[in-house]
Amino acid sequence: MTPDLVASLRPLLAAEASAEAHASGAEPGDLEQAVWLRLLERLATEGPPRDPYGWLRAAVRAEARRARRTRRAERPYATEPADAAEREPEQLVLAAARRRALRTAVRRLPGRCPLLLEALLSPDDLTYREIAGELGISQGSLGPERSRCLGCLRRLLTPEVAVR
Repeated sequence: MTPDLVASLRPLLAAEASAEAHASGAEPGDLEQAVWLRLLERLATEGPPRDPYGWLRAAVRAEARRARRTRRAERPYATEPADAAEREPEQLVLAAARRRALRTAVRRLPGRCPLLLEALLSPDDLTYREIAGELGISQGSLGPERSRCLGCLRRLLTPEVAVR
């Protein structure tokens, strides 16, 4: 795709996408992006269109139709899928078992890792400054320490996860 082709098509594409966006329920930028992608795919397989302006208008309308079809097919959830109030007892028990297994694995870690990860997992949502003060280490060393501890935890949990 040449820069002059992009420069010559850009204003027309912006106008066409803005005109079609409202009726299709899509954002103009999304339509533009889809048409640019379609043009790149076409250039890779068939080469440039003979009539770039006509092709562009047709491509915008095709993308707008696709967006309308997608919008009609999509239905919003009645409730938020991650809503904890609607969870089944089985899901609650499994989640609690996963939390217990994680806490048990964290306690088996070496050095300061159990204290650090417990602070990171705390429901109090502590900041790095608070955690550093609690553990008596510098705030700048928390990131690298956290990475090392998570690596240890990953190695510790890998055999347990693989067995299941």
